[in-house]
Amino acid sequence: VADIGAGSGYITIRLAARVGPTGRVFANDVQPQMLQMLGRRLADKHITNVTIVQGTIDDPRLEPASIDLALMVDVYHELSQPQAILRHLRESLKPGGRLALLEYRTEDPTVPIKPEHKMSVAEAKLEVESEGFTLAKVDEALPRQHILIFTVKP
Repeated sequence: VADIGAGSGYITIRLAARVGPTGRVFANDVQPQMLQMLGRRLADKHITNVTIVQGTIDDPRLEPASIDLALMVDVYHELSQPQAILRHLRESLKPGGRLALLEYRTEDPTVPIKPEHKMSVAEAKLEVESEGFTLAKVDEALPRQHILIFTVKP
């Protein structure tokens, strides 16, 4: 599993527990300071199934066909070069792999987040599908965010 935009590791640490000792999490971020902070947290918690990966604004720098799931929690809307990132992520996914985006809902005006930090399902679908993905599932179980699951087009 790749945690894209891992930051200080809130999601990464939970993913590491979820995949277990035989699984692997790639904690990816463009900010070296965040990755250093995450490295200290991992060491303090004796978590050994996480690999820290310094990405760039246009390339997460993950190996081809190396991940089953790429996860972005409130990250996609912040990307300055989303199409390049999506192309690289598509290459990094194994056959049958998935891309999951969690984004605050534009469609709900009561969500107390600035509009530039929200995305609609239609916006995400248009942008992500143009890079070789198919929207497979929209989960609205969270009170303020969409969970959008994409698969690679065959």
